[in-house]
Amino acid sequence: MTDLQLPPRQRDVLGTSPTRPDAPAKVSGAFAFSSDLTADGAVWGATLRSPHPHARIVALDVSGALAIDGVRAVITAADVPGRNAYGLIESDQPVFADGIVRFVGEPVAAVAAADPTTCQRALDAIVVTYDVLPPLLDPEAAIDPGTASIHPHGNVVRHQRIVTGDPSVVGDVVVEGEYEIGMQDQAFLGLEAALAIPDPDGSGVELHVATQWLHEDRQQIAACLGLPEASVRLVLGGVGGAFGGREDISLQVHACLLALRVGRPVRMHYSRTESFLGHVHRHPARIWMRHHADRHGTLVNIEARFVFDGGAYASTSSAVLINAVTHTQGPYRCPNAVVDGYAVRTNHLPCGAMRGFGVVQACFAHESQMDRLAAACGIDPLDIRRRNAMVTGDVLITGQPVTSVAPVLRCIDETEALPLPTQPVGGDDHPFGRPGGAGLTSDAGNIVRGIGYAVSIKNLMYSEGFDDFSTARCTVDDGQVALKYATAEVGQGFVTIAEQIARSILGLDEVSSETIDTTVGSAGSTSASRQTWMSGGAVEGACRAVRDRLLSDIASERGVEPGRLEVHDCDVVDVVDGWRQPVREAVRGRSFSEEFIHRHRPTVRLNDLGQGECHTAFAFAAHRAVVDVDVDLGLVKVVQIATAQDIGRALNPMSVIGQIEGGVAQGLGLAVMEEIVQVDGVIRNPSFTDYLLPTIADMPPVEIAMIEEYEPESPLGAKGVGEPPTISSTPAIVAAIRDAISQAYPMARPLTRVPVRPHDIVDAISNSR
Repeated sequence: MTDLQLPPRQRDVLGTSPTRPDAPAKVSGAFAFSSDLTADGAVWGATLRSPHPHARIVALDVSGALAIDGVRAVITAADVPGRNAYGLIESDQPVFADGIVRFVGEPVAAVAAADPTTCQRALDAIVVTYDVLPPLLDPEAAIDPGTASIHPHGNVVRHQRIVTGDPSVVGDVVVEGEYEIGMQDQAFLGLEAALAIPDPDGSGVELHVATQWLHEDRQQIAACLGLPEASVRLVLGGVGGAFGGREDISLQVHACLLALRVGRPVRMHYSRTESFLGHVHRHPARIWMRHHADRHGTLVNIEARFVFDGGAYASTSSAVLINAVTHTQGPYRCPNAVVDGYAVRTNHLPCGAMRGFGVVQACFAHESQMDRLAAACGIDPLDIRRRNAMVTGDVLITGQPVTSVAPVLRCIDETEALPLPTQPVGGDDHPFGRPGGAGLTSDAGNIVRGIGYAVSIKNLMYSEGFDDFSTARCTVDDGQVALKYATAEVGQGFVTIAEQIARSILGLDEVSSETIDTTVGSAGSTSASRQTWMSGGAVEGACRAVRDRLLSDIASERGVEPGRLEVHDCDVVDVVDGWRQPVREAVRGRSFSEEFIHRHRPTVRLNDLGQGECHTAFAFAAHRAVVDVDVDLGLVKVVQIATAQDIGRALNPMSVIGQIEGGVAQGLGLAVMEEIVQVDGVIRNPSFTDYLLPTIADMPPVEIAMIEEYEPESPLGAKGVGEPPTISSTPAIVAAIRDAISQAYPMARPLTRVPVRPHDIVDAISNSR
């Protein structure tokens, strides 16, 4: 052997990209998703759903189901011991329909049986007599006070007006447009599934479920079960994606009710078709905007009207609406504005949270408007955005100053500077490189390349006075660090970041996370790009508290002031006399445990004129899309996406890249293919055969510039990165399609709807051939 010394192993601290602790199990197939969970003696549960968008239940006969061998229980609204309603903001959605069904797929009854086949037989044996009622399907009609209400709480979930400055100002240049956004599904691959285990004496229940918010689920479930919250315990099951679709209750109450009724564990697992009916979706929206600018392209006034179709129940529609209307201006200064926004109930599928949470819809409209304004002013689309780009300290149309770091100009400039694709127009010889793909329908000579840009602003964390907090506990016992939190790990990687935080603060490398459940305080929802900031802040606070106790003990033993001691890498160091000791040795035989609750600064609810500091912080991004379009056939191939994103600080660079690429994929889906189609209130494409998703053949290379400007309001200097990639990627792609069309047909009508379908492109050029 020689004296060759190996370089020291890199510590898995903040700023590095360690292997996720759940990665080996996931790539080997050993990871237990919620659908894999079972228990001794478990039976199966299933739900009977309405086939009508609006109907009165005249009669409900379950006797045929109860007569089937192997059926353990059948439950309806009459069997709900507590409140027969739930909801994230208002409890307006029944556990089971009680007299009225308001959307196709509304739960009417549930069964427990020995196996899934028997469950289905039992559902088929339940006889429901309906008096079909006319459905309310037009969101505009829902706003009309003369329209009959489909819900006791009324048809309008929320109306919000924003008025700032002088809305009567008229610019030298005025452009307006009407825009439509289709209903998008979260399309998580892991279907809804749960395992409910009743207490032996029937006094409580333990639910293992894939969710985004354990404590909120527990609160709603307990109210429906008529139990104290302490009697309902939730454990996070393995989550196969979420994107907002697991914020609301789906099968949680049904599984618990059945388990308590039969006195045995109950498994429930949706099919893909049932999943489309069983969770909320992105709100379809209609948006009108009018932008006023001076002759140099500087914005002077914005007028806008938003109508969001929330479907049958409220879910988070009021909060989604507020996000949309407060982001009307985009990442641009504007002194005057008047905005009206409506979120309404219809007899469509319920809508709620999805990645981007209202800002996706607003961004598609305001970025389409900025392109129109650039054309009307004769200014380059990027230059008009630079001219109006906001900076830290600018004031939003709500009167709220932007105190976050706001590198909008950097986002624009660094996106433009990223290299363009070298791939020739129409791609290479591989058919996947052409519009239409393997169908070989496009000829290279008919393909036009287009380039488009879009820029976005997105609020982070919860808004409008919500008591937003996260709790974490750190325990150090003889050098082993254990972290406890209720932060739902839905694939975003918090389990990795949490352990990196602990290693960085404590100087100890043996760190693990305990079971994610409700035996610790709430962490809030894994949504709103909030967990790195909020739960990261809680873990940081708990670890700092443990570190301070350790340093205090060591200082006492050494007879020095605690302020002289710091943790440098893996050592405790006296910054005065240079004394040093490895942290691993310093904690030997010692035990500490500290809990910390992190809260962000307070926010307020908007007043009647839409004024108030309703948001916490903001992040920014810009996107450039390069597309190839066969204009005559209406076929599109996205060739490249480039993006520069304001991330604050890259705590785990690989996770940041993963979030950006994944968000771009969902933005691409909304731009050119993803849409839930409903006809007369009935979904026509409840499968991944007919609901089109981007595949590896559709996903382009993504060029990424991470803009790291430390965010002083964040406990770790980082901003959430999950939502911005989804927001401005969609309008960038549509802008690129418009650019390609205009090269071939300069008089073509602008595209104003997403997703852009082939016939939309053909219709746009139909009068300009």
